[in-house]
Amino acid sequence: MRLETLSAMRQSVVDGLPDTARNLARQALSEGISPMAAISEGFVPGIEAVGEQFAKHQIFLPDLMASAEAMQAAMGVLDLELRKQGMNRPTAGVVVLGTTKGDIHEIGKQLVGTLLAAHGFRVHDLGPDVPGQAFAAKALEFRADIVGVSALLTTTMRNQKTVIEELEKAGLRPQVKVMVGGAPVTRRWAEEIGADGYAKDAMAAVALARSLMDAKAQPNSSTVPL
Repeated sequence: MRLETLSAMRQSVVDGLPDTARNLARQALSEGISPMAAISEGFVPGIEAVGEQFAKHQIFLPDLMASAEAMQAAMGVLDLELRKQGMNRPTAGVVVLGTTKGDIHEIGKQLVGTLLAAHGFRVHDLGPDVPGQAFAAKALEFRADIVGVSALLTTTMRNQKTVIEELEKAGLRPQVKVMVGGAPVTRRWAEEIGADGYAKDAMAAVALARSLMDAKAQPNSSTVPL
């Protein structure tokens, strides 16, 4: 029964079925499956499978968004149960996320936040149109390991550089890694503005965040943008 439930959890995310995922999360708890096991053995393998399919262009953005919504639905149930039990998931890192000043686009950023959270990161999403000073202030407040800055317009992506400058002014740059992304953003641009990495899509952002955390754990190593 346990294996069947875990397999169904995985499939609910692959199929992008939020109601099914939510109900399966509740079913797992009623069957005595721990919330941590439900997350790591059931739902996370599902979102990872979806990410692999997306990277291979076997599915498209609407499919990925549906899967992320299913993951969110399940996590809503399981995170609540963890809090009731006085437990916390191991944190992969703390990420402050936002779309840069002047840019109101959110879909891609929200997807990145959902996938990062699914993979154990504690995400603080500041929303769209976020000034550089606000990124720096929140990075300090939340003791961020990583700041992720999205831009969907060529006219606003220059403000990604402003975010890095504000982190430098606040004295946070040595301990805070910066990753950038968005439709017009390139690896060359990331290198030009001094970011620590560039991610072309949401799954790449997860891989990059993990790489940046590894780099933080080994301060003498160099960070190579993905």
